[in-house]
Parts: sequence; structure tokens; C-alpha cells
Amino acid sequence: MQGSVQSENLEFIAKEVRKSIVKMTFEAKSGHPGGSLSVTEILTYLYFRELNVDPANPNWPDRDRFVLSKGHATPALYSVLATKGFFDKSLLRGFRKISSLLQGHVVNHVPGVDITAGSLGQGLSNAVGLALAARIDKKNYRVYAVIGDGEADEGSIWEAALSAAHLKLSNLIVFLDRNMIQLDGFTEEILTLGDLEAKFTSFGWASTTINGHSFDEIARAVEWAKKVEGPKMIIAKTVKGKGVKFMENNPEYHGKPVPNEEKLNEALRDIEAM
Repeated sequence: MQGSVQSENLEFIAKEVRKSIVKMTFEAKSGHPGGSLSVTEILTYLYFRELNVDPANPNWPDRDRFVLSKGHATPALYSVLATKGFFDKSLLRGFRKISSLLQGHVVNHVPGVDITAGSLGQGLSNAVGLALAARIDKKNYRVYAVIGDGEADEGSIWEAALSAAHLKLSNLIVFLDRNMIQLDGFTEEILTLGDLEAKFTSFGWASTTINGHSFDEIARAVEWAKKVEGPKMIIAKTVKGKGVKFMENNPEYHGKPVPNEEKLNEALRDIEAM
């Protein structure tokens, strides 16, 4: 990709996705807005600039695959999928309601979703399997995944990382959402993660660190990742709750929606002013 990414359209989409995140979780009185807001630019860029997918044929065998390993960030993913045209946006209003297609953790009966995610730490192993399957099936698709930094506490993440390097999976590109908060506290207080770029490099990955809210940096990182050998880890520095001032860097909003309409309107004004 040459020069600056075409940011205006992406920025508009990201704003609309953010508005959808806070509305969906408010209406459901449940959900995970903080970590959804932190990955908004990453998912927007992937689906509207990078992934080779077809909303009219979501099970197309040659499509790129995407794994949301931090599977509770469904408000962001579902909003992006609906905007892309995988399903009607009206379904977003049923988020987390009984009998709704769109539940709190990502499930693969939703059009556009490749892998179900529940317990943290499993998605990266699924992504490794999908990337290996492409090689076995002689397919050219790439596999992209997003994992969380709190999720990096899980031993299964590091087992998968070892496997991906051993298998030399050059078609595997992973973003780590480094928003510094997990559940009800800060990652470095709960379990120190240290220099994640250096750690993944030591596990045999090509690794880099970017601003996860910059479309230009995301674009450059993806282009870099497509050119280097082996699995790639992009450590994306983000802000949990990005775009809503009272949510930003606030562990309270990991799994808590805005509490009332006054706060909802405040959140929407913050997003519009970004």
C-alpha cells in the first residue's frame, strides 16, 4: 500500500461502529463495550480494506479467515459485519436477547463468523489450525486473528505461538489488543506481561508494535506482515473504551454498559466529536 490509507471513509465507519457498540450494550443492559471500543479501528480496517471475503457468500472456500479470540468483543465484530453486509443491521437491536442470533460471545452460526469463541486463550489455536489447513488444502487464503492482552495470561496462547513458529505459518497474521486492562483491573497489576513484542519474537514470530487506533499504522503493519516469513504478531497499543471519555482506561467498563440515557447521549456526543 502506497502512502496514506484512505482514512476518511474508514473513520466514518469506525464512528458508526462505536455508536452501535454503546447503543447495543445499553439496550441489552449487558455486554463488553470497553474492549469492543479498543479494537474498532483494527476490525474496521480488516473488513473494509484487507480481508478477501464475500458477504453474499460467507462460506466461500477461498475467503480469508478471521478469528476473534477475545470472543466477548462481539459488539464491535457484529457491528462491522452488519455494516459490511453479512446480515441486516436490524438484528443488532436484538443483541444478547433470548432467541436472538447475536449472543454475547461470538458463535459461528452468525454469517461471517468462522470460529466460535468462549473461554479465552482458545482462538489462537483455532487460527493456527485454519492456517495449517490452508497449506494442506493448497489454498492461498490468509488467517487473521485478534487476541487480548489479558488473554495472553493463558498458557494455551503460548503453546499455539510455539506451534505456529514451528510450522512456519506465513499466512497467519495476529493482532494483540494491548489496552492494558483485563476484567476488573490493569494487566500489569494482575499479571505482568512485560515486553510482548520481545516475547513473541523469542517464540519465533516476526513482531512489531503500533498505535492500534491509527489506520495508517495498521495499514503499514499489515503490508509488512504480508511480506515477511513465518507467523506475524502486531502488538496494537490501544485505549480501552476509546472514544467515550468516561470509559477510557476505566476497568469498570470492561463488561458494563452505560447506565442510563443521559450517559448514553454523553457517550454518543464524545464519539461524534472524535
